Amino acid sequence: MKNKSMSLAKPEANNLSTKQKVAVALGIMGLLILVLAVFNTNFPNKTVFLSLSLGLMFTGTILFSNAIYLQKTKGIKNDGVWFKSLSSRGILAWATGVLITGFYIVLYFYPQYLGLSSNGASNTGLISLFDPLSYLLNGNPASQWFVYGTLYTVAILVFGYKFMLKYRHNRYQQLRTVSVMFFQLGFAYLIPEFMSRLNESPNYNLPYYDLKSMWPLNYYLFDSWSVNGLLSSGNLGFAMLLFGIISIFVISPILTFKYGKRWYCSWVCGCGALAETAGDSFRQLSSKKLAAWKLERWLIHTVLAFSVVMTTAIIYTYLGNDATKYWLTRPTFLLGVGVLLTLVFAAVMLFKRKELAKDARYGAIGYFVVIASLIIMHYTGTTDEVFLVKSSALRTAYGFYIGAIFSGVIGTGFYPILGNRVWCRFGCPMAAVLGFQQRLFSKFRITTNGGQCISCGNCSTYCEMGIDVRAYAQKGENIVRSSCVGCGICAAVCPRGVLKLENDSLKGRINPTEILLGNDPNLIDLLNKK
Repeated sequence: MKNKSMSLAKPEANNLSTKQKVAVALGIMGLLILVLAVFNTNFPNKTVFLSLSLGLMFTGTILFSNAIYLQKTKGIKNDGVWFKSLSSRGILAWATGVLITGFYIVLYFYPQYLGLSSNGASNTGLISLFDPLSYLLNGNPASQWFVYGTLYTVAILVFGYKFMLKYRHNRYQQLRTVSVMFFQLGFAYLIPEFMSRLNESPNYNLPYYDLKSMWPLNYYLFDSWSVNGLLSSGNLGFAMLLFGIISIFVISPILTFKYGKRWYCSWVCGCGALAETAGDSFRQLSSKKLAAWKLERWLIHTVLAFSVVMTTAIIYTYLGNDATKYWLTRPTFLLGVGVLLTLVFAAVMLFKRKELAKDARYGAIGYFVVIASLIIMHYTGTTDEVFLVKSSALRTAYGFYIGAIFSGVIGTGFYPILGNRVWCRFGCPMAAVLGFQQRLFSKFRITTNGGQCISCGNCSTYCEMGIDVRAYAQKGENIVRSSCVGCGICAAVCPRGVLKLENDSLKGRINPTEILLGNDPNLIDLLNKK
């Protein structure tokens, strides 16, 4: 028996093997090249050194993953997860969080320190190291966003391999990991870069477009520069804009009805892909407290309401009032938005009010806030101002606080402290929309067999969305929560097969009243119904 230690203070499983140490050294060497580039090291051949850096990181991660998981039998073994500094909010975790957060701050607000050029000068530093790859893919020098996109994609690919080895006993985890790796590499990285090459032709003026990113996550889709770029690019640009609109109102609701929000959050989304792969080691850090759940519900829906108002305001600014010049005028647009929201609100109140309980009251508050904002917008908005604030400043503030600070700096930088789904759980407006649809009319649910549950708590511990899964499992109650992304890890770590991800009819999907104890007089009636 290799591990003879029975110590609870420091299990032997924490020690690195020789292979693991070699793998770590290779990964650090790859990162060191990037660090040297930040300090303007003059590499003789940037193509070679960039390839060497990325290759070392790939090789190191693959060797490390093989050394951890291929030496063990299949199945989840979270050995020493609460004894490791990185995965238990120790010093290493805080240091990692500070480093990632610092990188995001520099990337978003001070790209010149990474070597981004201005006024046509050549890039320097880290960004110049990525110039050869950028020229290969899009024909232009690298930007800070190209560097970020490349590193983001590399992280998903290398940690995706590690994730697949760890969960190699579970086919569902294998398939969805391949899916997020494919969509990130193809739809979010390669296709947008190839599309930018089309802009060398005078017939195209395409903006950056991640085909899998929908509004409101893609909050810039309806900006004037984006719409103008798409409409000025002929049939291709118009088709992309039309696809974006259809995705919001047709494709997304249909897929959510059939499969729940997991079709996007766990199989397609880039934010979810990074959380599931690079953030897998931190999923147990998500708070399961009732206070965290209350904060989550208020915060994520506040961000959604803010997104609706801000997007409406941005579109409002480039519309006109003259019906002879504009087929869609400002008053007509505001009226259309108000009618659409009213129809949705009325349908929910009419058919789902009892099911939502007091959440319906909170939804009513949000609805009236948005409608009041539309009315204020109508009476105060001008070509340059909305809510008596310059539209450009409003757009910048929205992008700064939601797109940069929340989704980037906090959403990713706080992985080692607050868990891997901070952004998805508390701030993503797309998750709020899909969660709303999932809660109301999706066929997806996680069924539980309470009689089999041994209350080990694995499911709750490793739920990245902070759901107390065990509480549902103990009662045999279906899990139908807006926040559930259907990652399936709760089912994967359950030692008794209590949990199962299912798509079934809407009837009986929510079953809290069917949990009967003792000599309940309605027990026979319930059995007859079944």
